[in-house]
Amino acid sequence: MNRCNLNRTALAVALAALLPLTVCTTVSAQQAGPRYQNQQEDQNQTGERKKNKTKQQQEQEAQAQANASGQQQADANRQNQLKAQQQAELRAQQDANRQNQQRAQQQQQEANRQGQLRAQQQAEMRQQRQEANGQSQLRAQQQAQQQAELRQQQQEINRQNQLKAQQQAELRAQQQDNNRQNQLKAQQQAELRAQQDANHQNQLKVQQQAELRAQQDANHQNQLKVQQQAELQARQQQDNNRRNQQQEAQQQAELRQQQQNQQLQAQQQATARQQQDLNRQSAAQVQQQLLQRRLISQQQQQREARLQAERQRLSQQQQQQMIAQQQIRVTQYQQQLQQQQLNAQRNQEMLQRQRRSQQYQYLTLYNERLRQQQWQMQRSQFDYYNDPYFYSAPIYRYYRSGRYYDVNQYGADLLRQAINYGYEQGYQAGRADRSDHWRFDYRGSFAYEDANYGYDGYYMDRDEYAYYFRQGFRRGYTDGYYRRHRYGTYYDGSYNILLA
Repeated sequence: MNRCNLNRTALAVALAALLPLTVCTTVSAQQAGPRYQNQQEDQNQTGERKKNKTKQQQEQEAQAQANASGQQQADANRQNQLKAQQQAELRAQQDANRQNQQRAQQQQQEANRQGQLRAQQQAEMRQQRQEANGQSQLRAQQQAQQQAELRQQQQEINRQNQLKAQQQAELRAQQQDNNRQNQLKAQQQAELRAQQDANHQNQLKVQQQAELRAQQDANHQNQLKVQQQAELQARQQQDNNRRNQQQEAQQQAELRQQQQNQQLQAQQQATARQQQDLNRQSAAQVQQQLLQRRLISQQQQQREARLQAERQRLSQQQQQQMIAQQQIRVTQYQQQLQQQQLNAQRNQEMLQRQRRSQQYQYLTLYNERLRQQQWQMQRSQFDYYNDPYFYSAPIYRYYRSGRYYDVNQYGADLLRQAINYGYEQGYQAGRADRSDHWRFDYRGSFAYEDANYGYDGYYMDRDEYAYYFRQGFRRGYTDGYYRRHRYGTYYDGSYNILLA
């Protein structure tokens, strides 16, 4: 850039030197005009000569002159542009110098101001240091006082902690007493349930004994009728024999032979009946033995499952989830119980209108059991955290309605109870309908619709319990209505369904 600027300045100086020379030559030419008139004439003569030249040469000369004038004009323009650029650069340099001077003045003023501010700040800092020293002394005194107060508060807190520890020990002792009382209550409730079940079984036994007695009385009456008919026939035969002793001697011999044959047939029939009874008894004994074995094996499996479940405890979060589900389940079941009792009363009134006395008696006992269940739920105080159901891991899996369900030992026991209770209630309902000469209709029974017998709202959803209760009820109703034991047995005062 510096070299270019030097070249431009040199060129501008050379042009400035040439311009006055050209101006001088033109002026001198004008002044010497009269002196050279003769020369002008000579030039005119030469011009005439030149006219004789060809037009082509003239055109070439004119073009050469035009080119020369164009170059001169271009040179003049270039010189003017260089001058303008030089002037602009000078002006820019002057403006830059002015700005630099102004900036230097401003910086000097700003430095003076900052020096004054620094001096003021140093004075303020000295004052602040003095104030800070005074405040630090005050803080030291306040800290000493606060430490003394904190020591007193710490001593008071230690005393309160000691009192709290004593109170917690007393609360633990009370909690242990409450747990013992709850365990005693649970045992009493279990005994009460067992007593109620035993009373119920006793009632069933009494009903069955009454039915057996009625059946025996009916058989005895039939035997008396048969004996009376035989005696009448014998008397008639004796009269006929007396009248026709001579004519019917041969017939008597044949009749004696027929009687002997009948006696033989009767003896054979009696022996066949005895054999059938023995076969039935032996089959019943076999079923009872099988049932005992299954019960023993089930009990052993239950014990093993309980031991395994106790080893595999659920996490505290899973236990909390199960407890929350159980609390919701209990509130829903209490509402459903009240509605089902109203439905039971309506069903009893309908049975009275239909004059179904046996079914009415059965439903009365069923409703009494529902009232007992509700009363026990209202009086019971359930301990969720000590109940093993809520911390036992699932060890069984069963399949229903297209999906699998996992359940622990206590849930599996409740499902077995639902099936057995369903079979028991179904057997009694079917026998009552047969005694009332009513049609086979297990779906029309209120117990089948309700399916709450033996359910206390715990361990499982009501729909799940009702499903398996109805499965047992349908099989028990069939056996009770047709007076047989195809799907279950009656042993030691309880009904048990035969599991496949």
